This record gives sequence, C-alpha cells and structure tokens, in this order.
Amino acid sequence: QVQLLESGGGLVQPGGSLRLSCEASGRTFSRYAMGWFRQGPGKEREFVAAISWNGAATNYAESVKGRFTISRDNTKNTVYLQMNNLKPEDTAVYSCAASSSRWAESSSSFYPYWGQGMQVTVSS
Repeated sequence: QVQLLESGGGLVQPGGSLRLSCEASGRTFSRYAMGWFRQGPGKEREFVAAISWNGAATNYAESVKGRFTISRDNTKNTVYLQMNNLKPEDTAVYSCAASSSRWAESSSSFYPYWGQGMQVTVSS
C-alpha cells in the first residue's frame, strides 16, 4: 500500500517562502508522477502542480506559475513543492498525491493515493 508522509507546512507572512516535502513508500516511486493539490477554506480542492515520473515534465496551475516549483528526488522517494512570494490566497490545506500515470496530469482522477494534508497559512 502506498503511504505518503508530508511535512513543511506552517504559518508564513505574505511574501515569504515555504518548502513542502512528501516522502512516499509502498511502491516504486520513480515509475509514477506525483502531484500537489490544495483546498482553501470554503473552496473545492484544486490542482497546484505535478511532475512526471522522471522529473522532465512539470505542470502548474496558472495561479502559482512563476512562484511555486515542484521537484523530485527519486533517490529519496520524495517530492517537493517550493513556494515563494506567498499570498494570503495561498492559504489552504496542501496534500501530496501519487499518480497512477507517468505524466504530470492535473486531474485528481489520476491520483489514487493521497497524503493526510497539512495546513499552510499566509498571514501577517
């Protein structure tokens, strides 16, 4: 069974940065894409970023392009989300997801495995 262990969330001021991490276990990490999603207060879950199985391709939501960077280290079975220039509207519960595909898909239907989620709050 795939397990996803997330870390790095917390409280940050507007304009600040955070790096989220997600360590996967239970299957061959390097064969599958990984993604990050978020759910803000009173909102539906939305796609944030995804990375292909080998890291060669990435996909971002328009709202985070140029500010967030997804990366992976297949030697550590870990995917990262570097978040810079954070805004109050980035406040949400962020979840890591493991895909059934090799490609950086944005639809949650490609992600059968999910982490528990962690709070990111951007506030002064």
